[in-house]
Amino acid sequence: MADKKMTSAEVRAKHKEFLFPSVANYYGEESVVLESGKGSRVKDLDGNQYLDFFGGILTLSLGHADEKVNSAVKAQMDRLGHVSTLYPTLPIVELAEKLSNLTPGKLKKAFFTASGTEADETAVALAMTHTGSTELIALRHGYSGRSLLAQSLVGHGKYRVVPTQVAGIKHAVPPYCYRCPFGLKYPSCEVKCAQDIEDLIQTTTTGHIAGFLAEPIMGVGGFITAPEGYFKVAVDIIHKYGGVFISDEVQTGFGRTGGKMWGIEHHAGVEPDIMTMAKGIANGFPIAATIATVPIADSWKGGNISTFGGNPICATAASATIDSIVDQNLVSNAESMGKILRDGLLALQKKYPRAIGDVRGKGLMQAIELVKDETAGDRTAAPETANRLFNETKKRNLLIGRGGLQNNVIRIAPPLNVVKSDVEEALRLLDQSFAALSV
Repeated sequence: MADKKMTSAEVRAKHKEFLFPSVANYYGEESVVLESGKGSRVKDLDGNQYLDFFGGILTLSLGHADEKVNSAVKAQMDRLGHVSTLYPTLPIVELAEKLSNLTPGKLKKAFFTASGTEADETAVALAMTHTGSTELIALRHGYSGRSLLAQSLVGHGKYRVVPTQVAGIKHAVPPYCYRCPFGLKYPSCEVKCAQDIEDLIQTTTTGHIAGFLAEPIMGVGGFITAPEGYFKVAVDIIHKYGGVFISDEVQTGFGRTGGKMWGIEHHAGVEPDIMTMAKGIANGFPIAATIATVPIADSWKGGNISTFGGNPICATAASATIDSIVDQNLVSNAESMGKILRDGLLALQKKYPRAIGDVRGKGLMQAIELVKDETAGDRTAAPETANRLFNETKKRNLLIGRGGLQNNVIRIAPPLNVVKSDVEEALRLLDQSFAALSV
C-alpha cells in the first residue's frame, strides 16, 4: 500500500476527508497536487510542470530543494536531531549570533520558536513584560497568525474566527496609499495615517502602551507598502507613550524587499526594539525567531522554554539559508530582479488600465490590485477578476499568490535567486492571462 502512487484526484479526496475544511486550497476542486520541485519549478502528480512565483508564501528564499541547505540538514540529522532549548547546541548559538550581526540597531538576543505566530506572540509578551502595559497597537489589514492573541492582532475579519478576542489590542488605520482612509494623497497628506496613531492612543488607551507591531510591507493585507516617512512618525509617537516598536519581518526579512536585508531598513531614522522573523529564514524548515535589545530581552524574568524552537536541524537549515543569501549576494539580486519584475508589472498596468488599479511592493515582493474599472474611477475590489486570472495563469503553468481584505490582490514573490529569464517568462504568462480575460 505504501508503494502505491496516488493520483491527484485521490489526494484531493483524502484531503477533503481527513483535513479540517478550513484548510483551503488554491483553485478549489481542481487544486494543484504538488509532488516535487527544484529551484523555481515544481511538478504535480500528473506530470505538469509549473513556474512557482509564490514559494510557499514567501518561504522558499532559495527555491525548492536547495542542495546546500539539504546537505547541511542531512549531515546534522546524522549528528544530532532534537534536544529542545533545555540544552545549548552549536547550531542554535551560531544562528543567534548570525541574527545579532545581521539585524539593525541594538538588537542582540534571540528566542527561537517554530512559526511566525509564535514569534509575534513572544514579541508581544516581551513588550508587555518590559513596559508593564497590556495595551498594544496593531494595524488594520495586518496579519499575525492563528493563535488567540494573533487573531486579536489580525486586521482581517475572515481570520478572526474566535468571538472573544484578547483585550487591549487597538487597530490603527494602515498606510494604504491607494485606498487612503482619509481620502488624501501622498506626500501632501503628511502621513496622516501615522499621525492618527497619537489620537488612537489618547482616546482608546490609558496613555501608556506596550508597543506597536507592524509589518514594513503588509503581506496577507495585499503587500500594502508604507510610504517613506510613515514609520519615523509612527515609531516616534509609540516611544512618546512608553511603547516599543516590533517590526514584523516574517514576510519582508532576509532580503525579500531588495537592496536591504530587512524591510524596515528602507525607512530612515527607524530602529526596531524587537523584531520577528520566520518564513524565508530556513527555506521551508519550521523555525522562527524573536530578537530584541538586551534590556528588553532581559526583562523576561519568568521561565521560558520552546520544545521545537531552534532545534539543531532547523537551526542548521536557517544558518545554511542565511549563508547562501549573504554569500550569493541575493539581497542585490532581489533588488535587480525586482526592478525587472516591477517594470514589467507597470507595463501590464498600462496595457490593462481598467483592471489593474495599483502596482506596489519592493524587491521580489510585488503586487497588483485588481479593480472594477480604474479608468472610470471605479476602484471597487474585483475578486472575481482575480479568480479568473488565477485560473488563466494555472492553465499556463504559472503559480502566484493572492491577498488583500477583498482577496483581489495578486501577490508575486519568486525565490531570491530567481534569474532574469524566469522573471520574463512569468511576465509573459501574466500578459497572456490578462489578454485571455479581455479586461
